[in-house]
Amino acid sequence: MSSKNKVLITFLGNLNYDTRCKNLFNTLKVNGYEVEFLGFDWLTKDFEAVEGDVTIHKLHKGFLSLSFYLKFAWHIKFCLMASKASIIFAEDIYTLPFAVIFGKLKRAKIFYDSRELYGHLAGLKGKKAKQGFWRIVEKLFIKKVDQIITTGKLDSDFLIKKYNVDNPILLRNLPRYYKPKEEHNLRSLFRINHNQKILLYQGVIHRGRGLRPTYQALKELQNCLLVIIGDGELEDYYRNLAKEMGINEKVIFLGKVDQDEILSYTKTADIGLSIIENMSLSYYYALPNKLFEYIMAEVPVIVSNLPQMKEIVEKYEVGKVVDLDNTDQLIEAIKQLSEDEVLYNKFKENCRTASQELNWENEVKNLLEKL
Repeated sequence: MSSKNKVLITFLGNLNYDTRCKNLFNTLKVNGYEVEFLGFDWLTKDFEAVEGDVTIHKLHKGFLSLSFYLKFAWHIKFCLMASKASIIFAEDIYTLPFAVIFGKLKRAKIFYDSRELYGHLAGLKGKKAKQGFWRIVEKLFIKKVDQIITTGKLDSDFLIKKYNVDNPILLRNLPRYYKPKEEHNLRSLFRINHNQKILLYQGVIHRGRGLRPTYQALKELQNCLLVIIGDGELEDYYRNLAKEMGINEKVIFLGKVDQDEILSYTKTADIGLSIIENMSLSYYYALPNKLFEYIMAEVPVIVSNLPQMKEIVEKYEVGKVVDLDNTDQLIEAIKQLSEDEVLYNKFKENCRTASQELNWENEVKNLLEKL
């Protein structure tokens, strides 16, 4: 195969647990590209190769520690120099410098997926040195790529204004069009009574993702419980917090689920939560994949009053928007969706209609035209 049809995707993460990378990988293969994926994960037990064209290297925890960085740099440098790809995707800022430096040496076309506003992450709040470092990295390398990709229009507007770059490709975090079967029924799996409503949170367990406000709401709600699909460094903290708040029996931690199976779990929930707190510019502009996964699974949603999520929910009428400054609004929204069957069914039907538009197959056309 000609090198013109060879693509290398680099990402500080695991393909099996990242919907965006997995969709990109599969789409490029279906469209005739020879695709390699180079990933890194500090949760895998061993170096792992999947299907021969996916390599995931084990890294020790301690983000940006010297041992971590040296091992990461060695593997990505070696793979980039050995690759014959004519197109390289840097799927995050952590792989961006390497993709630019070694990709340009090999005259490859570089795509940078700015899936977050990395200099404005909530996780870096109060960490001025790290925040400043990643802002410098982005400033140095973002104008050296051939094409930028973003997950939302406001993200694009921000990067255009800040760096005077060309208009990025909009590639929102939409799931593949798929109507999941109830192969993994949460109600059966955890023996949940039919008179209890299942609230669902899926994604990384991190601060600012709305778990504390949800816990506060659960204290006031009868016949509701929360299922959390995902993991993260704060999992133990939120397990302990549930005990401290006396709602331990109302919170179920399922753990991380393979992306190929997640919607079959999602479909069996009653309400999907995406109540991100306004802790940073990156969170303020949030348009997470969980929102679109809920819609694809036909699960009405409750989202926080942040501009890009609010726009989707109100445009397609698939749920409620709440102000997190007032927990009573969240409680009332949950009660309304739990008790008003007519409204709930309207939102559910609107999810079904919206999913025919809000899917990866429609969205990725923007990218394929630029390859």
